[in-house]
Amino acid sequence: MVNQKINIKGTEVIIFSKEKNDYISLTDIARFKDADRTNYIIQNWMRNRSTIEFIGLWEQIHNPNFKSIEFDAFKNEAGSNSFTLTPKRWIEATNAKGIISKAGRYGGTYAHNDIAFEFASWISAEFKLYLLKEFQRLKQDEFDQQKLEWSVSRILAKVNYRIHTDAIKENLIPKAITQNKIGYVYAGEADLLNIALFGKTAKEWREENLDLKGNMRDHATLEQLIVLSNLESLNAEFIKLNRLQKLNKIAIEQMNIMLKNIGVKKLGS
Repeated sequence: MVNQKINIKGTEVIIFSKEKNDYISLTDIARFKDADRTNYIIQNWMRNRSTIEFIGLWEQIHNPNFKSIEFDAFKNEAGSNSFTLTPKRWIEATNAKGIISKAGRYGGTYAHNDIAFEFASWISAEFKLYLLKEFQRLKQDEFDQQKLEWSVSRILAKVNYRIHTDAIKENLIPKAITQNKIGYVYAGEADLLNIALFGKTAKEWREENLDLKGNMRDHATLEQLIVLSNLESLNAEFIKLNRLQKLNKIAIEQMNIMLKNIGVKKLGS
């Protein structure tokens, strides 16, 4: 979980990501209204029938393990003078995941951004608008950074691919080979890495993705591109070290071990 902070009209609001979802601190939002009574403010919001219907509907859409019977019981009680509902009680009774109670340094009540925006509306329409604006800015910054990292990794992969192909040219291609056959050598080495990382050749990927433009590397994730870059560098070094000689050396060493091993001799007799 990665915590991030945004400032909304002088109030610092913590956001953390969990399983590709963003959760915003309701405790921080409530602090904008009354810093000394945040728990009371959240509970007062949760006891409203409209709130229960909203967070219950959110759970029914996003949470297959949500307990609808317990939700109906809360909905029927809502509105009465004696009814109270805390985040902890809601979570434990309904197995909700849209609202989370956290302990520790960044403790408090958090909610999925869909629910947090609804709570912010109840607190202040103006606060909600500024919260939305800052949240969107944060998401755009994250997108731009990820796009930049992907671009850098793609460039790095291309640079390493050039190193990789140069190593093939210098060490694997005979002097008299034709240009047509050179292409097969390059493709073979590229697919060696494709299979190692993606589990398929470039041709197999194209046949499975006829509607996509570019090649499989153009559609790789940032993590895959980083690993691919490393593999290309390593394979270039392996080529330079002459894989055949290394394999031959390993075969000789293992054969010597086998011949010296009495158990293996008995198996052959």
